[in-house]
Amino acid sequence: MKGTMNEHLFTFHVPHFTFHAMRDEQMEDLPEVELVEGEVTERVGEGDPPSPTPESLGVELPEDRDEAIGVLTAHLADARSDAETHLDDLRRVAAEFDNFRKRSMRDRELMISSAGERVVRAMLPVLDSFDAALAIEPSTETEKKMLGGMRSTHDQLMDVLGKEGLTPIEAAGARFDPELHEAVMSSGDGDLVVAQVLRRGYLLGNRVLRAALVALESE
Repeated sequence: MKGTMNEHLFTFHVPHFTFHAMRDEQMEDLPEVELVEGEVTERVGEGDPPSPTPESLGVELPEDRDEAIGVLTAHLADARSDAETHLDDLRRVAAEFDNFRKRSMRDRELMISSAGERVVRAMLPVLDSFDAALAIEPSTETEKKMLGGMRSTHDQLMDVLGKEGLTPIEAAGARFDPELHEAVMSSGDGDLVVAQVLRRGYLLGNRVLRAALVALESE
Protein backbone atom coordinates (compact mmCIF):
# COMPACT_ATOMS: atom_id res chain seq x y z
CA MET A 1 0.00 0.00 0.00
CA LYS A 2 1.36 3.41 -0.88
CA GLY A 3 0.04 6.89 -0.39
CA THR A 4 0.40 10.44 -1.64
CA MET A 5 -0.59 13.65 0.12
CA ASN A 6 -1.60 17.08 -1.02
CA GLU A 7 -3.06 20.06 0.85
CA HIS A 8 -6.60 18.67 1.16
CA LEU A 9 -6.54 14.87 1.18
CA PHE A 10 -4.48 11.72 1.43
CA THR A 11 -4.84 9.05 -1.27
CA PHE A 12 -4.18 5.41 -0.40
CA HIS A 13 -4.00 2.73 -3.06
CA VAL A 14 -5.12 -0.72 -2.02
CA PRO A 15 -5.54 -3.63 -4.46
CA HIS A 16 -8.93 -3.27 -6.19
CA PHE A 17 -9.88 -0.08 -4.25
CA THR A 18 -8.67 3.47 -3.79
CA PHE A 19 -9.39 5.41 -0.60
CA HIS A 20 -9.29 9.20 -0.30
CA ALA A 21 -8.80 10.24 3.32
CA MET A 22 -9.85 13.84 3.88
CA ARG A 23 -8.93 15.94 6.82
CA ASP A 24 -11.10 15.79 9.94
CA GLU A 25 -12.88 19.06 9.27
CA GLN A 26 -13.82 17.85 5.76
CA MET A 27 -15.30 14.54 6.97
CA GLU A 28 -17.81 15.83 9.51
CA ASP A 29 -20.82 15.65 7.14
CA LEU A 30 -19.81 12.49 5.23
CA PRO A 31 -21.53 9.11 5.82
CA GLU A 32 -19.52 6.61 7.77
CA VAL A 33 -17.94 3.82 5.72
CA GLU A 34 -16.41 0.55 6.74
CA LEU A 35 -14.37 -2.15 5.04
CA VAL A 36 -15.93 -5.57 5.24
CA GLU A 37 -14.15 -8.54 3.62
CA GLY A 38 -12.50 -6.39 0.99
CA GLU A 39 -15.67 -4.42 0.14
CA VAL A 40 -16.51 -0.84 0.96
CA THR A 41 -20.04 -0.47 2.34
CA GLU A 42 -21.87 2.67 3.41
CA ARG A 43 -23.82 2.54 6.64
CA VAL A 44 -27.41 3.42 5.90
CA GLY A 45 -29.15 5.69 8.40
CA GLU A 46 -31.81 4.11 10.50
CA GLY A 47 -34.50 6.36 8.98
CA ASP A 48 -33.59 5.60 5.35
CA PRO A 49 -35.75 2.97 3.58
CA PRO A 50 -33.86 0.01 2.16
CA SER A 51 -33.32 -0.04 -1.58
CA PRO A 52 -35.67 -2.41 -3.39
CA THR A 53 -34.27 -5.64 -4.76
CA PRO A 54 -35.74 -8.02 -7.35
CA GLU A 55 -36.43 -10.48 -4.54
CA SER A 56 -38.30 -7.89 -2.45
CA LEU A 57 -40.36 -6.99 -5.51
CA GLY A 58 -41.13 -10.64 -6.24
CA VAL A 59 -39.31 -10.55 -9.59
CA GLU A 60 -37.06 -13.35 -10.75
CA LEU A 61 -34.45 -12.05 -13.16
CA PRO A 62 -32.64 -14.28 -15.60
CA GLU A 63 -28.87 -14.13 -15.72
CA ASP A 64 -28.84 -12.88 -19.29
CA ARG A 65 -28.73 -9.09 -19.26
CA ASP A 66 -31.05 -8.55 -22.25
CA GLU A 67 -33.59 -11.01 -20.90
CA ALA A 68 -33.45 -9.31 -17.50
CA ILE A 69 -34.11 -5.93 -19.13
CA GLY A 70 -37.09 -7.43 -20.96
CA VAL A 71 -38.51 -8.84 -17.72
CA LEU A 72 -38.08 -5.51 -15.93
CA THR A 73 -39.66 -3.63 -18.84
CA ALA A 74 -42.68 -5.95 -18.81
CA HIS A 75 -43.09 -5.52 -15.06
CA LEU A 76 -42.81 -1.74 -15.45
CA ALA A 77 -45.50 -1.77 -18.15
CA ASP A 78 -47.79 -3.83 -15.92
CA ALA A 79 -47.17 -1.49 -12.99
CA ARG A 80 -47.99 1.55 -15.12
CA SER A 81 -51.15 -0.12 -16.38
CA ASP A 82 -52.23 -0.92 -12.82
CA ALA A 83 -51.45 2.65 -11.75
CA GLU A 84 -53.56 4.08 -14.59
CA THR A 85 -56.42 1.76 -13.65
CA HIS A 86 -56.27 2.85 -10.02
CA LEU A 87 -56.04 6.50 -11.08
CA ASP A 88 -59.13 6.11 -13.27
CA ASP A 89 -60.94 4.51 -10.33
CA LEU A 90 -59.97 7.44 -8.09
CA ARG A 91 -61.14 9.93 -10.71
CA ARG A 92 -64.47 8.12 -11.04
CA VAL A 93 -64.94 8.04 -7.27
CA ALA A 94 -64.08 11.75 -7.06
CA ALA A 95 -66.59 12.57 -9.82
CA GLU A 96 -69.28 10.46 -8.16
CA PHE A 97 -68.65 12.17 -4.83
CA ASP A 98 -68.84 15.60 -6.48
CA ASN A 99 -72.15 14.65 -8.11
CA PHE A 100 -73.41 13.35 -4.75
CA ARG A 101 -72.41 16.61 -3.06
CA LYS A 102 -74.18 18.73 -5.68
CA ARG A 103 -77.26 16.51 -5.57
CA SER A 104 -77.34 16.73 -1.77
CA MET A 105 -77.12 20.52 -1.96
CA ARG A 106 -79.98 20.64 -4.48
CA ASP A 107 -82.09 18.30 -2.35
CA ARG A 108 -81.40 20.40 0.73
CA GLU A 109 -82.33 23.62 -1.07
CA LEU A 110 -85.48 21.99 -2.43
CA MET A 111 -86.44 20.73 1.04
CA ILE A 112 -85.93 24.18 2.55
CA SER A 113 -87.86 25.78 -0.30
CA SER A 114 -90.73 23.30 0.03
CA ALA A 115 -90.91 23.81 3.79
CA GLY A 116 -90.92 27.60 3.32
CA GLU A 117 -93.63 27.35 0.67
CA ARG A 118 -95.86 25.29 2.99
CA VAL A 119 -95.51 27.87 5.75
CA VAL A 120 -96.17 30.83 3.42
CA ARG A 121 -99.14 29.10 1.79
CA ALA A 122 -100.63 28.41 5.22
CA MET A 123 -100.42 32.15 5.97
CA LEU A 124 -102.49 33.21 2.92
CA PRO A 125 -105.89 32.96 4.73
CA VAL A 126 -104.44 35.17 7.48
CA LEU A 127 -103.40 37.76 4.89
CA ASP A 128 -106.89 37.58 3.34
CA SER A 129 -108.40 38.34 6.76
CA PHE A 130 -106.08 41.32 7.15
CA ASP A 131 -107.07 42.60 3.68
CA ALA A 132 -110.77 42.30 4.52
CA ALA A 133 -110.34 44.09 7.85
CA LEU A 134 -108.18 46.89 6.41
CA ALA A 135 -110.75 47.53 3.67
CA ILE A 136 -113.31 48.70 6.29
CA GLU A 137 -113.63 52.45 6.71
CA PRO A 138 -113.31 53.38 10.41
CA SER A 139 -116.07 55.56 11.83
CA THR A 140 -114.69 56.35 15.29
CA GLU A 141 -111.31 57.23 16.79
CA THR A 142 -111.20 53.85 18.50
CA GLU A 143 -111.72 52.08 15.20
CA LYS A 144 -109.01 54.24 13.62
CA LYS A 145 -106.53 53.26 16.35
CA MET A 146 -107.46 49.59 16.01
CA LEU A 147 -107.12 49.82 12.25
CA GLY A 148 -103.71 51.50 12.61
CA GLY A 149 -102.51 48.70 14.88
CA MET A 150 -103.75 46.07 12.44
CA ARG A 151 -102.04 47.84 9.55
CA SER A 152 -98.77 47.92 11.49
CA THR A 153 -99.05 44.19 12.26
CA HIS A 154 -99.91 43.44 8.63
CA ASP A 155 -96.86 45.39 7.44
CA GLN A 156 -94.58 43.50 9.83
CA LEU A 157 -96.01 40.19 8.67
CA MET A 158 -95.51 41.13 5.01
CA ASP A 159 -91.91 42.11 5.74
CA VAL A 160 -91.23 38.69 7.29
CA LEU A 161 -92.92 36.82 4.44
CA GLY A 162 -91.22 39.07 1.91
CA LYS A 163 -87.86 37.78 3.14
CA GLU A 164 -89.09 34.31 2.20
CA GLY A 165 -89.78 35.57 -1.34
CA LEU A 166 -93.49 36.44 -1.09
CA THR A 167 -94.64 39.45 -3.13
CA PRO A 168 -98.22 40.61 -3.93
CA ILE A 169 -99.39 40.56 -7.55
CA GLU A 170 -100.22 44.10 -8.63
CA ALA A 171 -103.47 43.46 -10.51
CA ALA A 172 -105.71 46.57 -10.34
CA GLY A 173 -105.89 48.21 -13.76
CA ALA A 174 -103.49 45.68 -15.32
CA ARG A 175 -104.15 43.94 -18.61
CA PHE A 176 -105.64 40.50 -18.06
CA ASP A 177 -103.02 37.77 -17.80
CA PRO A 178 -104.37 34.23 -17.30
CA GLU A 179 -101.06 33.27 -15.66
CA LEU A 180 -101.52 35.88 -12.93
CA HIS A 181 -105.27 36.45 -12.81
CA GLU A 182 -108.26 34.24 -12.20
CA ALA A 183 -111.33 35.95 -13.69
CA VAL A 184 -114.70 35.36 -12.04
CA MET A 185 -116.57 38.24 -13.72
CA SER A 186 -116.16 39.85 -17.12
CA SER A 187 -118.02 42.53 -19.01
CA GLY A 188 -117.46 43.75 -22.55
CA ASP A 189 -115.47 42.39 -25.45
CA GLY A 190 -112.03 42.98 -26.83
CA ASP A 191 -108.99 43.59 -24.64
CA LEU A 192 -109.77 43.10 -20.99
CA VAL A 193 -108.30 44.76 -17.94
CA VAL A 194 -108.71 44.13 -14.23
CA ALA A 195 -111.57 46.29 -12.94
CA GLN A 196 -111.57 44.96 -9.36
CA VAL A 197 -109.39 42.71 -7.21
CA LEU A 198 -111.60 40.37 -5.22
CA ARG A 199 -108.74 38.47 -3.59
CA ARG A 200 -105.07 39.36 -3.71
CA GLY A 201 -102.70 37.05 -5.54
CA TYR A 202 -99.08 36.35 -4.61
CA LEU A 203 -95.77 35.36 -6.15
CA LEU A 204 -93.23 33.23 -4.30
CA GLY A 205 -89.96 34.04 -5.94
CA ASN A 206 -90.61 33.83 -9.67
CA ARG A 207 -93.51 31.37 -9.34
CA VAL A 208 -97.20 32.12 -8.97
CA LEU A 209 -98.19 30.93 -5.51
CA ARG A 210 -101.81 31.98 -5.97
CA ALA A 211 -103.42 33.86 -8.86
CA ALA A 212 -105.36 37.02 -8.09
CA LEU A 213 -109.14 36.65 -8.13
CA VAL A 214 -110.39 39.51 -10.31
CA ALA A 215 -113.34 41.04 -12.13
CA LEU A 216 -112.67 42.18 -15.71
CA GLU A 217 -113.96 44.84 -18.02
CA SER A 218 -113.15 45.88 -21.56
CA GLU A 219 -110.30 48.32 -21.99
